[in-house]
Amino acid sequence: MKENVNNSTAVAQDTQAARGFYKLNWLQRIGFGSGDLAQNLIYQTICMYLLFFYTDIYGLDAGAAATMFLVVRLVDVLWDPIVGTYVDKHNPRLGKYRAYLVFAGLPLTAFAILCFWDGFSGSLLYAYVTYVGMSMCYTFVNVPYGALNSSLTRDTNEITILTSVRMFMANVGGLAVSAGVPILVAVMAAQKLPLQMALFMGLGSLPSFIFMPMVPAIKRKIGKKNMFYVFLSIAIIGMVALYVISKFFDMKTNMTAIYIAQFIKSTGVIVATGYMWALVPEVISFAEYKTGRRISGIVNALTGIFFKAGMALGGVVPGIVLAVTGYHVTAQANTLPKDPSAWFYAMLIYALVGCVLLLFCFSQTKERVVMDQKETANVKVSDLWKEFLRNRPLRVLALFFITAFAMMSVGNAAGAYFMNDLELQTPEAQEGIRWLVCVIPAMLLVLAMFIISKYELTDEKVDAINEEIERRHLEEE
Repeated sequence: MKENVNNSTAVAQDTQAARGFYKLNWLQRIGFGSGDLAQNLIYQTICMYLLFFYTDIYGLDAGAAATMFLVVRLVDVLWDPIVGTYVDKHNPRLGKYRAYLVFAGLPLTAFAILCFWDGFSGSLLYAYVTYVGMSMCYTFVNVPYGALNSSLTRDTNEITILTSVRMFMANVGGLAVSAGVPILVAVMAAQKLPLQMALFMGLGSLPSFIFMPMVPAIKRKIGKKNMFYVFLSIAIIGMVALYVISKFFDMKTNMTAIYIAQFIKSTGVIVATGYMWALVPEVISFAEYKTGRRISGIVNALTGIFFKAGMALGGVVPGIVLAVTGYHVTAQANTLPKDPSAWFYAMLIYALVGCVLLLFCFSQTKERVVMDQKETANVKVSDLWKEFLRNRPLRVLALFFITAFAMMSVGNAAGAYFMNDLELQTPEAQEGIRWLVCVIPAMLLVLAMFIISKYELTDEKVDAINEEIERRHLEEE
């Protein structure tokens, strides 16, 4: 009897797998998540500390750096659809999507390291070349990696687990960067460890280890939209508290309150922005349901365009605000070391570890739900904008990406200035930095709540769509 039950279970699982509803083991899930860990070790270091490196160490004017960040993001807007279309049209021998973790991961590593080299200190041209090169290589890793998620399985519960693992590991990378980089740079420079800054920055990622494993259960309990509303509200409360404490109280004697406010803010941001990636496979399935083609690369290129657009806004705003409010480099502000060699070797270590993790991700993933050769041959760049116009859930998600990444980019770039002896700046510059850390991100989160309220794909609707897609495939066979 027991044997018959086991055989029935095995047959049911095989049937589900044959229809695209694959179950993954934990090594595969961790392997997939290691790709996001790798990208965070490299790209989060760029996002959090490159502006500070440029203004306080490399010698660029804040306004010039802000302009460069905007130009690079505009290049991305042109580059991302080309990459997405290219990825969907081609089938490399090493895997349709995972192959690029190797092909683009190696030059990404090299360019990231060169971004923190001051051999041409003060040269705007060198900064442009290395930053543009790094960003273009990152797109060639990030777009296929995003498409890889939806190619592993159609199972919505499995995708939720995958996303939770991915975001958990992404925040391991975020914690290693936010808290680890200041400490590693100080060690390399043989200076006093900036423990207060490391703790503050680390609290930006720490809540992920508590709350991201709980996301599947929270979503089942209160629903997808309500989860966004709750955690976006929590983030806003933390930002308000952070502003009030830093504005009306002495920061150095109220660091415990600062840490608590940062933890509250980060809890909301991490859960809300982490789970948004689980919506990408949903809009891919919606596109396949409407058109009959699973154009994962194009959809991920579109989301890539819009999160880069958000990063463009978030990247240019800090430089502009710093320039307008009169931020100036002070020799007395030494919480973060200014030894260029220390920054270079720190980036070298993080980039090489990231490269190894990309290779591990490549070894543990395999595409199972992809377009056939006939569909692949018909993919065009114009499909990207056609899909955007006809796919309403994708448009809503795109706007949410812009808002969320603008919020994160502003806050991440400003964190180093917020904790680097803020009181030594003029009152105007202090207020500008507070706006970057608290006020502007809070305003963007209010907008994000309105945007996500328009998202129409419930879990029940997504399951029905996937069932219909598989029914069509079985009929074609």
